[in-house]
Amino acid sequence: MRYRERDGSCRRESTFTEDWNEAHKRLRDRLQARDNNILDVVKKGESLSFGQWADFFLENYSKPPMRAEKTHEVNLRAAKHLKNAFASSRLVDITADNVEFYLRDRLRQRIRIKSSLGFRQKGMLQPATVHQEFRVLRRVLNVAVRKKLLPANPCSGVEFPVRVKGLFRPHYVSWSEQKRIELQAQPHLRNIVRIITETGLRVYKELMSMKKDQLDLPNAVVWIPDSKTPNGIAEVPLTPLAIDAFKDQLAIAGDGPYLFPSDLNSTGHQVELKTVWRKTLRRAKVPYFRIYDLRSTYATRLSAGGVADEWVTQLLRQGDSQVFKRYSQMKLHMKREALEKINRQANEMALNSGTAMVQ
Repeated sequence: MRYRERDGSCRRESTFTEDWNEAHKRLRDRLQARDNNILDVVKKGESLSFGQWADFFLENYSKPPMRAEKTHEVNLRAAKHLKNAFASSRLVDITADNVEFYLRDRLRQRIRIKSSLGFRQKGMLQPATVHQEFRVLRRVLNVAVRKKLLPANPCSGVEFPVRVKGLFRPHYVSWSEQKRIELQAQPHLRNIVRIITETGLRVYKELMSMKKDQLDLPNAVVWIPDSKTPNGIAEVPLTPLAIDAFKDQLAIAGDGPYLFPSDLNSTGHQVELKTVWRKTLRRAKVPYFRIYDLRSTYATRLSAGGVADEWVTQLLRQGDSQVFKRYSQMKLHMKREALEKINRQANEMALNSGTAMVQ
């Protein structure tokens, strides 16, 4: 194919195909990219496969300190399936239709569990699992767009094939529910529940890896030097309940540097609460919810107490105020409280205003 650049210079390139229609299609794509001033972006993307870019992303944009260790583990699991489908495809060749076909195919697959006797199949994959892979793919391609390897993210034109129930719907923990959980929890888990619901700290990234020297209890603050986002690096004020919980944890933490020490892994601190959390909820006879939802409870309680949304966003240490909507259910609760004040006899009340009336 032969065409002219925006500066008028003539370019000749191979279409890498012997099909006449396909060659013309690639020429039209070139001219469109030239007219949109994204020709250099397209050329970079053409020389890079998805598998190469995915490996580069996992190495440079997925590991700590860029992302939490658990986020990296999720990215690795999702990338394994994504590379099976797109590894040999060029970045510029991935379309919204390709992504939708992949999602539909994954939703028809079954869970495979590896055992000593080989793989065995169980039930169908949950939509939430496939949606997680879609979010990872979108994140990988978003970075490619920022690095000018793609003109746009094809995931923006994708509609997830099925409805994912309960996704991103936080659970609000009532005070009575929290007391039941604390009654059945081990001492360190009880302190974790109290600290998160009083400070909004992120469970694994901020609290579990916390060192004792980050605490300044006389001034009622804790310093967060490493967080999920730049806004998360800050001093966090403490309530009296949070101070008491930190004091209790200091008393049982021992002599090491970490507030939640552990000899079972190389980090020196606890990194997993899933099992103990599930067992505690079962003993407390509370339906299962994520421990991360304690952070949502913190935001909701602030809102219910009359704190402005802007301040709640700052206390959550979020950069985007829209993220606040994921955490707080205050609006719904306040609407219900307002509905309780409805006067259903408003138009039937006697006009006893105390002023003179014409008989």
